[in-house]
Amino acid sequence: MQSGEVVAICVSSKRGMQKKSVDSAVFVAGLGIQGDAHAGNWHRQVSLLGVESVEKIRRKGVEVGPGSFAENITTRGLNLSALAVGQRLRIGEAELEITQIGKDCHSRCAIYEQAGDCVMPSEGVFARVHKGGVVKTADRIDLLAEVPGGETAKTGSDK
Repeated sequence: MQSGEVVAICVSSKRGMQKKSVDSAVFVAGLGIQGDAHAGNWHRQVSLLGVESVEKIRRKGVEVGPGSFAENITTRGLNLSALAVGQRLRIGEAELEITQIGKDCHSRCAIYEQAGDCVMPSEGVFARVHKGGVVKTADRIDLLAEVPGGETAKTGSDK
């Protein structure tokens, strides 16, 4: 079974704001992270990005860290972009279902302008909270299930 860990949990009360790190968060089934602006009844309740992706942009000379890409969970040790839509992850007490791999980038963000690249459109993933619970920094992340015949969705709709 593939596993990883939570490097950071990041939330913001309004969309378009940089997310701030918190030590723990309450994940609510069918909604997302309590108090986060992206929570709601849709397929992109929680976003995840590997710290390895963040470090790739840092090596290009851009000062970034957890939350800089508006991700909710910064992970270590999982190849997120290799997951398939429908796969489930257990993170702390919560269980997430992957709903989208990557995203359409309609405008060039500040990170793209500085580095000539942005990793969230190709390496970030999105999920729906299937089972709620508390998630803390340093919690283990376990891949729970493969999707029989499932294919990785390279980019999904932002709607």
